[in-house]
Amino acid sequence: MAWFKRQSGELDTSGEKKVRTEGLWVKCDDCRQIIWKKDLEENWHVCPKCDKHFRIDARTRLAQLIDGDEYEVDDANIASTDPLNFTDLKPYSARLKQAQSDTGLADAVINVRGKMNGRPVIVSAMEYAFIGGSMGAVVGEAITRAIERAAERKLPLIIVSASGGARMMEGVISLMQLAKISAALARLDEVKVPYVSVLTDPTTGGVTASYAMLGDLNIAEPGALIGFAGPRVIEQTIRQKLPQGFQRSEFLLEHGMLDAVVHRRQLKSYISRALDFMDSASGNRGQASA
Repeated sequence: MAWFKRQSGELDTSGEKKVRTEGLWVKCDDCRQIIWKKDLEENWHVCPKCDKHFRIDARTRLAQLIDGDEYEVDDANIASTDPLNFTDLKPYSARLKQAQSDTGLADAVINVRGKMNGRPVIVSAMEYAFIGGSMGAVVGEAITRAIERAAERKLPLIIVSASGGARMMEGVISLMQLAKISAALARLDEVKVPYVSVLTDPTTGGVTASYAMLGDLNIAEPGALIGFAGPRVIEQTIRQKLPQGFQRSEFLLEHGMLDAVVHRRQLKSYISRALDFMDSASGNRGQASA
């Protein structure tokens, strides 16, 4: 497939300048189709042949969900202090700096206030490119603040999960976030503010074991890997072959662990209709200001 790889800018024997095309094409891991990158972007980052949902970053997610891609960012100034001075192949502090440089984020989540089909909402979107979207003290604090803000302002909360789970570099501090966020969600439920959990590929570990599965409505994108331990770990532990599609969103829906699997193109409208239904069921038609 040399025709889509980087080529030299030097003249070839025909006297025509070769064209650089690296980065303009993407190969689908499922159907092996070669896709023009712009076509993929215009198709919501979904393969036009096999419908595989490619992973997208948090900002792209917000652009798809928030009206006009216009929103106010909250809690952008909190960052990890490396409480354990953790080092494996390299210091955790170095990993943080690299992730911050690569993503332009302080940590693996963005909290925003905006409108979804005209309705004020609060959205927390996780960034998988930031150390695997892992949940440490900052992610736990940021999501807790988003929940508390939603409760105070009576605004619907949407959390989009994309995570490898709790951040091992912060040890038990990261595990504490499971209880912290779950307790905040219990308080949100008490004031009857709707919470929609959107699970994307992948949503695993402590995130699945806490807030990702605690929504009033739990929905996932097609083909998303969702679980606590990964399928390879489970197979090695129980020494049995797992069923086809195990831990994919369709499998979880079939076994009652999700409420719906929704194509990315319909996600915004689906959530909006669900929130309309929740309003109608509760008799609450008034909306607070974002």
